[in-house]
Amino acid sequence: MAGGEQRGAPGGPERVALKKEIGLVSACAIIIGNIIGSGIFISPKGVLEHTGSVGLALIIWVLGGGVAALGSLCYAELGVTIPKSGGDYSYVTEVFGGLAGFLLLWSAVLIMYPTSLAVIALTFSNYVLQPVFPNCIPPYNASRILSMVCLLLLTWVNSSSVRWATRIQDIFTAGKLLALALIIIVGFIQIFKGNYEELTPSNAFNFWMTPSVGHLALAFLQGSFAFSGWNFLNYVTEELVDPRRNLPRAIFISIPLVTFVYTFTNIAYFTAMSPQELLSSNAVAVTFGEKLLGYFSWVMPVSVALSTFGGINGYLFTSSRLDGVQFYEHYLIWGGAVLISFAKEMLARRFGCCRA
Repeated sequence: MAGGEQRGAPGGPERVALKKEIGLVSACAIIIGNIIGSGIFISPKGVLEHTGSVGLALIIWVLGGGVAALGSLCYAELGVTIPKSGGDYSYVTEVFGGLAGFLLLWSAVLIMYPTSLAVIALTFSNYVLQPVFPNCIPPYNASRILSMVCLLLLTWVNSSSVRWATRIQDIFTAGKLLALALIIIVGFIQIFKGNYEELTPSNAFNFWMTPSVGHLALAFLQGSFAFSGWNFLNYVTEELVDPRRNLPRAIFISIPLVTFVYTFTNIAYFTAMSPQELLSSNAVAVTFGEKLLGYFSWVMPVSVALSTFGGINGYLFTSSRLDGVQFYEHYLIWGGAVLISFAKEMLARRFGCCRA
């Protein structure tokens, strides 16, 4: 069970200390698993559309990884300096005071996180149902019911055991990386066959439109969406084993790895599709699979579905810590002490699931 130990000042209210069960591998899996969702399978279209060339699109992807790396380094410093779970809320409260933290907490708890969780769950259900309804949009009710089942299942897992949740995260993160590795390997095979016309300098920077500053900003926004989630490890700082060492290490390992994978995945896409074909695709990875994988093209929609499933687990695992902070500081005070850790974590996760 998710549990912890009580600690606090003599005569004062006790604070629950969650067990430190997240090692370096699981920490990397949390970062990678939260970053790699549906974005890399869908966002390449938006980046290319606003840049107007293959070469500039690839540069935007590298810059997106660089910005994520800079932000994560700042968060590594914050996580070591302020070793509290809760991420943004803990840092804003520590620096700007309780009112700013309170406003951030409630905007995140009621708007930002539940809506994002619901969107990811709907993306998962749509990709799962796509093979069942190949010639039409999946039924509205079927998509919602499957999303709800997914959220309830992962809420139960996260409520039952931190170890189970981190194991699921490890497994699905490995699955995501294997799926993207398959795309990259197939792309390199295409390059060795000589199918890299779109990647030559003369073609890569052959602009079919002149991007404005606004277009570049929109392209960067699309790329940044695929990198979102780099800050989520800071939400579980108190559960990290030796956070002063493992928090920076996990960031140094994860962000460069994701940037490398994203860049080479996009290169692989352009070995199979022209810019026009990529822009006409609603799911780039699925189109890539249909063109190059033949009978095994079903692997791509399944990979996207599993990727989003792992993303839901990681999102629920980390964002529930913000709910836990909320319950600790505002609701679960009884007789000058906090309710036991298990009850607090169960309520926090179920509260997050109900909002989504």
